[in-house]
Amino acid sequence: MKPIRVLIAKPGLDGHDRGALIIAQALRDHGMEVIYTGLRQSAIQIARAAIQEDVDVVGLSSLSGAHKSLFPKVVEALAEEGAADIPVIGGGVIPAEDIPYLEEKGVNKIFTSGSPTDAIAIYIKQMMQKEIIKEPKKVAHIGIAVESIEAVIPFYQNILGLELEAVEHVEAEQVRVAFLRIGETKFELLEPLSEESAIQSFLTKKGEGVHHIALEVDDIHTRLKQYKDQGIRMINEEPKLGARNSQIAFLHPKAANGVLFELCQQDEEE
Repeated sequence: MKPIRVLIAKPGLDGHDRGALIIAQALRDHGMEVIYTGLRQSAIQIARAAIQEDVDVVGLSSLSGAHKSLFPKVVEALAEEGAADIPVIGGGVIPAEDIPYLEEKGVNKIFTSGSPTDAIAIYIKQMMQKEIIKEPKKVAHIGIAVESIEAVIPFYQNILGLELEAVEHVEAEQVRVAFLRIGETKFELLEPLSEESAIQSFLTKKGEGVHHIALEVDDIHTRLKQYKDQGIRMINEEPKLGARNSQIAFLHPKAANGVLFELCQQDEEE
């Protein structure tokens, strides 16, 4: 299989290229062929260089604050030159509020300042192999740690007006779970069954409250492998059995700024 060819460019009047050179070297370390066009390139120069070099991807870097103008111009120039099929990614000092606009204008992916270079390389590989991770399907449930399900059920039933669907013991986790549906998602009340339960440890340290957010996903095995390749810190590198015969795995809260996320793949018969 031939190496992926990536063009790294600095559009506009940006006079600093250290970040672009670091990214270029990181991509080379991942076995890619990288062409760096240098500083102060116009959109049409970048597009024509991408075509002449027969690249698979164009990567743009900007520190000047002109990304909202420059990045779309490169996308437009590629289309005008008959190369709209070459994907464009971008990075640099880009505020989060500008990302939706840039993606709407045809930039495939934005990597904000501080994004690991390995994540950029892995994204390019996945894009070329058409294995981009899809977003989670929905919030499967919100897990709430409680001392006693019986003690808190009146609030959820009588005050919030939610219906109790079922109560289940998950012996592997030493937890008793009550399911209450709300719209397309659920609350799961989690009561420890023993001192060895992770929920009991949570209650001892933090008291009752939100324990985790569960995201419903497809193909949890592939997703966990991709996260591992990206260096995402995980509690579970392989799925385990959860409530209602689901497959679950937890990401480490340090991977998400203190939020404990659970990945959940439901049994097809559920």
